[in-house]
Amino acid sequence: MVFDDFSEERIDKYLTAQFPDVSRSQIRRLINEGHVLINGIPPRKSGQLLEKGDRVEITFPPPIPLDLIAEDIPLEIIHEDKNVLVINKPAGMVVHPAAGHHAGTLVHAILAHVPDLEGIGGVQRPGIVHRLDKDTSGIIMVAKNQAAHVWLQRQFKSRDMDKIYLALVDGHPTTSEGRIIAPIYRDRSNRQKMAIAPEGKGKYAETDYEVIRNYHSHTMLRVHPVTGRTHQIRVHLSSIRIPIVGDKIYGLKNPSVPIGRHFLHAAEIDIRLPGEKQRTKFRAELPPELELVLDGLIKED
Repeated sequence: MVFDDFSEERIDKYLTAQFPDVSRSQIRRLINEGHVLINGIPPRKSGQLLEKGDRVEITFPPPIPLDLIAEDIPLEIIHEDKNVLVINKPAGMVVHPAAGHHAGTLVHAILAHVPDLEGIGGVQRPGIVHRLDKDTSGIIMVAKNQAAHVWLQRQFKSRDMDKIYLALVDGHPTTSEGRIIAPIYRDRSNRQKMAIAPEGKGKYAETDYEVIRNYHSHTMLRVHPVTGRTHQIRVHLSSIRIPIVGDKIYGLKNPSVPIGRHFLHAAEIDIRLPGEKQRTKFRAELPPELELVLDGLIKED
C-alpha cells in the first residue's frame, strides 16, 4: 500500500482505516511485533507519522492456538454458517473459563465443534459477542472470525438489534407493560452483585417489559433489555419488587416454587448476520424444566 495523502497521518490510525475488521489495539500489537514495515523498515512506534509516498506493508500472522483443551460437549445449534454460530445454551453452563470454571464451558465446547476456528484478535478462540449468566438459558451468538465479530459487536453497541427474554417473576407489576430506566453499578458492599446506582453514578440502563400471563402469585413477562448491563434484567425487575423466580441473589432466598435455577430465558434475537441487509430472527423455546414450573402454577381467570 502506498500512502498518497498530502497531510501526515499516524501509521496505526491509517491501518485501522484500511482494515476496519481489525481493532486499533490489534494493529498496534502487530506494529510492536514487527509485522508492519514502512519503506521496508519497522516503524519506531505505533504513532509514527506517514508521509506522502510512503510504502506500507503489513503481515497478518496465523492465529495463536488458545491454551485450552477442546471438550466434546453436546451443543444445541440453532444456526450455523461460515461466520457465526447461534446456540441455545442450557442453564448451568458457564460461557467463559474463569476461576472455579476451568472446564466444561461453552468456549471449550465450541473449540471441539469448530476445530479449525479462524480466531479473533490473532488468537484461535471463538468470538463471544454477548454474555449469558450461568443459570440463564437461551440464545447466545458466537462469531467464528474477526470480521463477523466486529459486524455483530457494532450492532450490539449501536443497539441496532433486539433481544427478548422470558421471565417468571414473584408478584405482579403495577402495569401490564412498562419501562425501567435506572443506572446500574457494582454493589459497594458485595462485589459479586450489581445494584441500582445513585443519581449521577453507574451506567445508563433501560429495560422494557410486558405481561404475557398472570398467575395467582406470579407473572410471566416478555422482557426487552434496551441496554446490556451486567445482571440488568435481574436488578431492574428486583428494583420494582417483582424479582425473578429462583433468583437467590436479587430475589427470595427461598424460591417460591420448586426450581433449581432462576427463571430467565433468552428466547429471541433479531439481528443482521454478516453481510446481510435484512435482520434474521432466531428463537429458542423454553427448556423442559421451566415448562414444568409453569405447569404447576395456577392461572388467573
